[in-house]
Order: sequence, then C-alpha cells, then structure tokens
Amino acid sequence: MEPHPPLKGKTALISGAARRVGAAITCGLHAAGANVLLHYRSSAEEAARLAAALNETRPGSAATAQCDLLDVTRLPWLVGEAARIFGGLDILVNNASSFYPTPVGDITEMDWDDLIGTNLKAPLFLAQAAAPLLHARQGLIINLADIHGTRPLRRYPVYSIAKAGVIMLTKSLARELGPHVRVNAVAPGPVMWPEDGLDTAMQAKIIAGTALKRAGSAEDVARACVFFATEAPYVTGQVLAVDGGRSIGW
Repeated sequence: MEPHPPLKGKTALISGAARRVGAAITCGLHAAGANVLLHYRSSAEEAARLAAALNETRPGSAATAQCDLLDVTRLPWLVGEAARIFGGLDILVNNASSFYPTPVGDITEMDWDDLIGTNLKAPLFLAQAAAPLLHARQGLIINLADIHGTRPLRRYPVYSIAKAGVIMLTKSLARELGPHVRVNAVAPGPVMWPEDGLDTAMQAKIIAGTALKRAGSAEDVARACVFFATEAPYVTGQVLAVDGGRSIGW
C-alpha cells in the first residue's frame, strides 16, 4: 500500500463484491486505502474469504453484508451498514449484475424483472438510499455499464436495454446529485469471459474487433474505478469505456 494512500479514511460499498470484476474493484479500492463493505447475495464463502484476506493486510478495513438487491426495501439497511461499521460512506460502486441471453421469442417476464432489476432498478434505488450519506462527504457513485449499452449484443436484448438505462442513469444522477455527489460509469468490453463459457472462435472474433487485439482484465476495470475515486474531482456524468477500442472498431 502507498505511504499516503489517496483513499485513506474513505469507505466504499461495492455490490456484487465477492467475485470476478467486483472482487477486483474491491481490491483496487482497498489497495488505495479505502475501507470496504463487500455486498453479496449468495457468494457468502467467497465474500468472507476476500474480506479476511483484506483484513489481514489492514485489520478492521473490510466487512461483508448479505442482501437481495431486488428487495428494494432492504437497500437502506445495506447502506446503513456502511455507516454503522465504518462511520459513513464515500463511494458506492453499483457492480452487481445478471447476464444471460434472452433471444426474442423466448423472453419471459421473469427475465425482464431480473435483468432490469439487477442492472438498472437496484442501482437507482441503492443510489437513492446512499445519496444522503454521499452528500455529506462529497462522495462518488460508480456504475458498471457495458459497451453493449450503446451497441446491442445479439441475443441479449434485455441485458443491452438495461445497460443502456445505466448510462442514462449515470447522467441523470450526476445532474440530480451535483454539486455534492459525482456520478460516473465504467463500460467494460472483453475483460472477462462469461462463466458459462464462450467458444474459442467467438473469443478470437471479439478480440479481433478490438483496436488493441487483446482481451483486458478485471484489474483494468478496477483501475478505472480507482481513477474516478482518486484522480477525477472535476469529472461527473461520464462513461469510460474500458474495452481495448472495441466500441470504435466493430
């Protein structure tokens, strides 16, 4: 850790923090000095293991909280845990997300409720619950968007619609919550392949569509989040694509 970490004394709440990109963001903010509250829905073991590792590095700097984000009545409690444990809240990272195909003809109302709920509804209501605490500390919201929020992903219309909503959510909240709270988004490209697999030919095609001709990593997304938290005090309402140039090249 840096001798004078830029986020020392700050607290971050990261949704979906236990695994994959969420875990990388959590580690990045923690390495920059922040205390972190790791939200999880069902990944209890992974969340506990990550929090324990972070607390070994810096005792008392990480905690976990279980919550179903689709139950919006529980979101004020989740935000309140950050204040209860660490004394306040400076950074909210809306990372938790559902992702699966919904080809037209097979879309169900359950698909809609889940994908819109986790990707768009929950971030809005979590931001609303967190706004007073963030206002008090001149805080920051970081939303995880997607390059497919501007260019639809074939066979994933509901997910693409949800992420398009996240982009407008970011801009709308920046306007609503300024000047005391900044709101920005990170839009990843091919930084981590889906857990249900993607054949090597499709992976190669996706990478060929990037300007850098390589996949990125979860750490690339984490670095963008740390940038917004530490180096961008005059940036709000913006969406940063972390995609190797894929959004300009396909």
